[in-house]
Amino acid sequence: MTNSSSYSEKDIKILEGLEAVRKRPGMYIGSTGARGLHHLIYEIVDNSVDEALAGACTRIEVMLEHGQVVTVKDNGRGIPTGVHPQANIPVPELIFTRLHAGGKFDNDSYKVSGGLHGVGSSVVNALSSFFEYEIHRGGRIFCGRFENGGCVAVPMTERGNTRRTGTTVRFCPDSTIFETTEFSSRTIAERLQELAFLNPGLTLRLIDKRSETTENEWHYPGGLQQYVAYLNESNSPINDVVHFVDEAEGIHVEVAFQYTDGYSETVLSFVNCINTREGGQHETGFRTAHTRVFNEYARRMNLWKKKENLGGDDLREGITAIVSMRMRNPEFEGQTKTKLGNSDARTAVDAVVAKHTARYLEENPDAARTLIEKASRAKAARDAARKARDLTRSGTTPGAKTSLGGKLTRCASRNPAECELFIVEGDSAGGSAKQGRDRRIQAILPLRGKPLNTERAQLDKILKNREILSIIQSIGAGIGPDFSLADANYGRIIILADADDDGAHIRCLLLTFFYRYMRPLLDSGRVFIGQPPLFKIEGAVPTGTKKPGIAGKKPTAKVAYAWSKEEMQKVLKEFRSGTAVQRYKGLGEMNADQLWETTLNPETRTLVQVSVDDAASAERQLRVLMGDSAETRRRWLTENVKFGDTGEETKEMDQTEKMSPIHKY
Repeated sequence: MTNSSSYSEKDIKILEGLEAVRKRPGMYIGSTGARGLHHLIYEIVDNSVDEALAGACTRIEVMLEHGQVVTVKDNGRGIPTGVHPQANIPVPELIFTRLHAGGKFDNDSYKVSGGLHGVGSSVVNALSSFFEYEIHRGGRIFCGRFENGGCVAVPMTERGNTRRTGTTVRFCPDSTIFETTEFSSRTIAERLQELAFLNPGLTLRLIDKRSETTENEWHYPGGLQQYVAYLNESNSPINDVVHFVDEAEGIHVEVAFQYTDGYSETVLSFVNCINTREGGQHETGFRTAHTRVFNEYARRMNLWKKKENLGGDDLREGITAIVSMRMRNPEFEGQTKTKLGNSDARTAVDAVVAKHTARYLEENPDAARTLIEKASRAKAARDAARKARDLTRSGTTPGAKTSLGGKLTRCASRNPAECELFIVEGDSAGGSAKQGRDRRIQAILPLRGKPLNTERAQLDKILKNREILSIIQSIGAGIGPDFSLADANYGRIIILADADDDGAHIRCLLLTFFYRYMRPLLDSGRVFIGQPPLFKIEGAVPTGTKKPGIAGKKPTAKVAYAWSKEEMQKVLKEFRSGTAVQRYKGLGEMNADQLWETTLNPETRTLVQVSVDDAASAERQLRVLMGDSAETRRRWLTENVKFGDTGEETKEMDQTEKMSPIHKY
């Protein structure tokens, strides 16, 4: 660190052009982890999608090659290849090497655009070890190459004739910048499929050549209607998909929604094909108009009390809705583009939703009555749940103090940031955990039965479930809309269950509850899955070899642990003959010392952090795994889970944890 006394004019650094991106990549792509890595692909794909929004592109192809090289190809108009009148360099070199250079800063080239900030392509170039482009435009082919973060290696050159148009970009992320350069085919596929739903005239294709070549293609002529039906595939709809497209305030608005017999609300929103995960003014406009129109209709048709409104939460119980807008100059909160701030977006969506929802209710009186009756039942259940929730919050639920006092073993610290709550399967494991824990910062809550499947239950029933109630009281932050992350008693919630079918089911049930009713815990990265070892190996260690065991803690000379069959085989090679291998069938088989050494000790344990990067994907996976449709669930398992030939469980991690990328701690 520079001494404050030597601070002078020479200490002021100027970062020119792409150098600033390489110095502070997080400012431009959010992080240098897996999320930021995938953002590179999205930036290039978004440029091609902008061509589609302009009516100039019908096909986009993404290819993953060996060495984590990515190619993105479209059949758009192709980037202009002439010399820029002000910069006096070819336009491709300008776009790929200068921040805020592009055709999206006026309303002539692109009426709407997701890449509004104009930093997409240049940032990808800056963070790549090499970056190549090939442009087909005006019957000619133009190529160029950059290396080492944007340095021109091959200037733009003309290479023959062509009959097609479009732009191809090929790049390789710089491994010295990113924590990982391993692309997830599944993560990319989810984004491409989402774009296909949002653009009915667009076909997107993903080719993965890194091992066995796999190809997937998405094209949905039904657009948002197909998107809603896809999300509701594992639920029972109670009305047809409502779909309308209109324009207000110069803003293009498209909405689709449908109700199911479920109890959760799902509202997804997009602006110029950018997923606004944190919502914003357009979502507010949808909710406000939807609630107002339904209440007006219900009172006018004598379906509800004249002087009382149904709440928005009641009217949206069981709804799946998608709001997609296309507008000029959207204002996002930060470069991550997750929340829309334009007030005119709220006005436009409100007007369009009010107009078309009112028309739908008038033209479909039977469906309208069914939906209002569902909302009235939801209100009754919510009122009952509110009373129970108030009692839960005050700690005066009958028998709650006795029940919770006998289950939760609290820690000594009152600093939530350092405290951990272990939710443990079974009293036997709970007993070992209580004895082996760090009593200062680790609290133990054993479950004496399986929690309720909250995907299939209303809130009043949920709050009557003993296991769920004990979790709510232990965390102490409320539930649902009243949940306050600041009030949580623990900085980490760690699920500790057996590595068998029952344990996987318990993880599923708990993650479903957290996602539906304590979502901020997942959004803030506070929920983890404990990973106990599968094997205990005892035997003598040959002289002169490294003693096997857990990194970061000296093991005994004759005992080691393994978390997979592969790891067990490696450990066995370091032992002499005559070793004994124990396969742990449950946490209850470990004594307190073993549980501390392998699963509780922050220095030696392995935790998997559960996060939600893609709300739509998480929604669908939860509905498939925890919903009512057995056939949909069976089909999903067939397509996504590989079972071993011996019938033994081969996936140690529950599928619900794959709702988004995971990180080990």
